[in-house]
Amino acid sequence: MKLTTRSEYALLALVHLARQADARVFVSVETIAAAQHIPAKFLELLMLSLKRATIVRSAKGQHGGFALARPAARVSLAEVVRLFDGALAPTESASKHFYEPTPIEKERRLLRVFKGIRNQIARTLEHTSLADVL
Repeated sequence: MKLTTRSEYALLALVHLARQADARVFVSVETIAAAQHIPAKFLELLMLSLKRATIVRSAKGQHGGFALARPAARVSLAEVVRLFDGALAPTESASKHFYEPTPIEKERRLLRVFKGIRNQIARTLEHTSLADVL
């Protein structure tokens, strides 16, 4: 598994939102982009994906922007990474959610090693929430 810029920026934006003292306050894309050094246009696209995934909610208008749709303790890092990067496994044939056949399946013991790696990564990311990294 390798995080893309999309996942990294999405996680940075979510951490910024999670740090807000009042979850009812909406934060503009421009504010998040400036604070986290993310291109605003790119961040807009990421925030729309996060909204569709019900991780954030939005409001329009002068005091509009984005806020977490649920408590930070209920947003796992795995959820965000899977949204933007897909499988947490190092190869698709070791993936639970994004399985695709690959040549490595010919060697069961080798595949077992990659499934073990997948399990460790998944366990860590699934049990780590935004609240844990604040």
